[in-house]
Amino acid sequence: MLHVSYRLISRGLLRPNTFGYRNQCLKLQTSSSNQFSGIVQLTGNYRPNKSTEQQNNAAGTVSVIVETHRRRRGPIVMSSRNGSSKPTLATIRVSSLTKNMHFYSATKRNWDKDSKSLRLNEQLDRPLVLILAWLQATEKHLRKYAEFYVEQGFEVLVAHISPWQLMWPVHGTQAVAGDIVKFLRNNDLERGIVLHGFSVGGYLWGECLVKIHEDEANKGVMEKIKGQIWDSAADITEIPVGVPHAVLPKNPTLQSALRGYITYHLKLFHEEATQYYEKCNKLYFNEPAHCPALLLVSKTDPVGTEAANRRLMATWESIGIKTTMKCWDRSPHVGHFHKHRDEYIEQLLSHLSSLNIAGYSPKAKL
Repeated sequence: MLHVSYRLISRGLLRPNTFGYRNQCLKLQTSSSNQFSGIVQLTGNYRPNKSTEQQNNAAGTVSVIVETHRRRRGPIVMSSRNGSSKPTLATIRVSSLTKNMHFYSATKRNWDKDSKSLRLNEQLDRPLVLILAWLQATEKHLRKYAEFYVEQGFEVLVAHISPWQLMWPVHGTQAVAGDIVKFLRNNDLERGIVLHGFSVGGYLWGECLVKIHEDEANKGVMEKIKGQIWDSAADITEIPVGVPHAVLPKNPTLQSALRGYITYHLKLFHEEATQYYEKCNKLYFNEPAHCPALLLVSKTDPVGTEAANRRLMATWESIGIKTTMKCWDRSPHVGHFHKHRDEYIEQLLSHLSSLNIAGYSPKAKL
């Protein structure tokens, strides 16, 4: 029997021996070098200050069948667009601002910054789109959205979190949110900001709202936001559904096991995690940016459900936020752009044209 140490850190599920969570391990037993068919064991004493009984309860075993998931490698091959000067995925350059924040641009420019304040040495002369990505979003997927916004004359900044950062928010999502707010506060961004969030990106923005409301110096950030777009926005109660779906989209058996563990995690670690989800959810619903909103949803999405988004729409409209919803009969979670490209782009162009962005006029669609 071959014992393989399989690092779910690369998937963001676990980070052993950090921030006081010790002895966490994940091992796979395999009977073949070609295909995993073993046991996943999640064990550990998660918090030193937990009672002995809670620690013993936290040390559990989840048995599941595991299959290999190979990552696709190699360059992205793009078809040429003869006679067109439009940016393509191949021309989009990715530049790092922080570990979790990256600029997607079609022009070569200086992204030097002050490392403490995150203030850019050269300020942006275009409006900014802040894309709050879904879990496990790949650069290839995000480039498609960047291409659209770059053609429309925007600068594009993408922020993302890992499943581990989601599950342990104090040292994870809250740190990323702190950097986002710091950047938005310390840069001029005179042309304004448009938020485009996907799925768990709504929770990430909720943590940003916590930072904004906690510090008076951050209040000016809200005035810079001119519009918001939420694609497959997931209610925080759907974490047990969304995380397994994002991490293991093609393995229902493993999804079920991981869903059970996450449900247990949310009950046990209320102080370390769940209370922050609840606080962010309340702010996201009741203290949003007061600018027009577009919700993009599907009737068949099990994570960003139609019902949850309609509740969100009703709440925002009740506090005076103009909210528009496009609900497709059938498309997968965060898959509306791929499934309904023309309609999706038409919705974005219509929404962007309604915003108060100085000098902006919609360009022809891609």
